[in-house]
Amino acid sequence: MSQISDTVPDQFKTVYFRVKGRVQGVYFRASTKSAADKSGITGWVKNRTDGDVDGMATGSEEQLSGFVSWLKQGPKLANVSTVEICTSDAQEYEGFEIR
Repeated sequence: MSQISDTVPDQFKTVYFRVKGRVQGVYFRASTKSAADKSGITGWVKNRTDGDVDGMATGSEEQLSGFVSWLKQGPKLANVSTVEICTSDAQEYEGFEIR
């Protein structure tokens, strides 16, 4: 598990995200990891059995804003219909992983 502590710098926050649409079988998780790594976002992403993709992301307000904008588009082959974002208790992760 990548969670390593409950102490996150004050300027960082954590959000839970759930992406709906055609988001499995289109390299969504790998592309999400790449977008997170480029943005300095930590957390995780995984496929859900219902066809959605969800995850947790920790970063600054600016980092998360850009990351959420990317989630709304996704990779080239994806067709994102909805992105749900919920603020979560701040969590610290080591890197960004695909689960």
